[in-house]
Amino acid sequence: MKKKLIALTLTALMGFSVLAGCGGNQAAEGDEAAGESTEPKIVRHNLGADPQTIDPALNTAVDGAIFLVNVFEGLCKTDENEKAIPGMAESWEVSEDGLTYTFKLRDAKWSDGEPVKAQDFEFAWKRALDPTTAAEYAYQMYYLKGGEAFNSGEATIDEVGVKAIDDKTLEVVLESPTPYFLELTAFPTYFPVRKDIVEADPEGWALNMETYISNGPFKAVEWSHNDVLKVVKNENYYDADSIQLDGIDFYMIVEESTGMSAYESGEIDYLEHIPTDQIPTLQESHEDFEIQPYLGTYFYVFNTTKEPVNDPKVRKALTLAIDRQAIVDVVTKGGQKPASGFVPSGMTLSDGSDFREKGGDFGIPATANVEEAKKLLAEAGYPDGQGFPTIEVMYNTLEAHKAIAEAIQEMWKQNLGINVELRNEEWKVFQETRTQGDFIIARHGWIGDYVDPMTFLDMWLSNSGNNDADWFNDEYDKLIADSKKAEGADRDALMLQAEKLMMDANITMPIYYYTKPTLLKSYVKGVHFSPLGFVFYHNATIEK
Repeated sequence: MKKKLIALTLTALMGFSVLAGCGGNQAAEGDEAAGESTEPKIVRHNLGADPQTIDPALNTAVDGAIFLVNVFEGLCKTDENEKAIPGMAESWEVSEDGLTYTFKLRDAKWSDGEPVKAQDFEFAWKRALDPTTAAEYAYQMYYLKGGEAFNSGEATIDEVGVKAIDDKTLEVVLESPTPYFLELTAFPTYFPVRKDIVEADPEGWALNMETYISNGPFKAVEWSHNDVLKVVKNENYYDADSIQLDGIDFYMIVEESTGMSAYESGEIDYLEHIPTDQIPTLQESHEDFEIQPYLGTYFYVFNTTKEPVNDPKVRKALTLAIDRQAIVDVVTKGGQKPASGFVPSGMTLSDGSDFREKGGDFGIPATANVEEAKKLLAEAGYPDGQGFPTIEVMYNTLEAHKAIAEAIQEMWKQNLGINVELRNEEWKVFQETRTQGDFIIARHGWIGDYVDPMTFLDMWLSNSGNNDADWFNDEYDKLIADSKKAEGADRDALMLQAEKLMMDANITMPIYYYTKPTLLKSYVKGVHFSPLGFVFYHNATIEK
């Protein structure tokens, strides 16, 4: 999403006081006797941590995105195959050259009853591109004609290729044909926001639930930070009659063991951060447990400007010296696969072949290649680790991240003779630390924003707000730019070259390809889990 993959954090909640009184979906005694329940149908979803932001233009994390896709709606939605279907736009036309899209908006309302207009999309998209907004995902809008030029200060806002022709007609002009553009319009960065609402309080509108106006099936009513974010059914949603839930309570229990206890005691209905030592038993015997597909890569990112990892040989040595198979077998235990490249399996090329299979493994074995790692470290000036400074690995607070970091710390000590210190920060602080480049090595993860290899590749552009490696390469930028203008086999070849270039530079250390172990109460029906990390409650209900 991209949105950055999060592993949800924050100060652990002690006990379950935050859940007390929520009642959830239990029927009152008298209602049960009558065979009916008058309790509202509210799903209790453990989001795990306070989202850093719920502003569609500023969010880059999966936790925020899960919330956003349930309270907002873009021009398109996506179906169960992640393909675009009508959302706020009831129809559209595409020019023969694939550059101009004309969207016709349906009659829809915001949660305060005001009509959704084409101008809301024009404002939102230009706001995301405006350099004063400082949106990390601004590059996701570079598909628009003039988008990159405006964001870099080389064009005016009026030159951006999005324009409201009238209240119900939005014209969009692209830089080049983009086969997944319709799917992009379902991504949170492309969601509409109201100009009058945002400009009345630019810094605070998304923090105050009274001004947090949305256009999706649910609307926010309460945000108790580090506790719960509550949404209820949006009666003004154009398809409100199809929404069966009365609401969703997004809780923020960060400790996996505490979340598990809350699930087992019936105080939450959905959990995805599960203690890894319990996964094998759950997989064998718990009817609520499932491993969902997840198009993402768990990795460590190197700050290529900081010693000693500014040396590519050091980065390669560190990459080769870890045993990925042991990590997924002994630590994570959720059916993950060792990562041999940055783009995960499941992304196809124009001929239908898998990008990962075609791209190869870049010499990264599932188990450690200690001999080659030690050779590279010696060539970098650190034979057997001698003279290598103690380095710090940062991760955001979560038991699973700690366990992985400790395993890697021990592998580097045993295989390379180097010392590593570990430091954790709560999620909001960690995101800022990593974005600002205040680290040497940091935990990272990336879940696809759409089903195409490009979603894993363009984050490393020199002008990408998500390029936490601080790696700038003109050749890479050109490969990505050229691939966005190419089609078919030519486009495939350019993307494969781009991944090889960034992998040869060793700016990241891929560890494994994600899966999503989940627990969902059996009485919650109709939830859609997207392999892109979204959890949709549009068709969900509670049956007891």
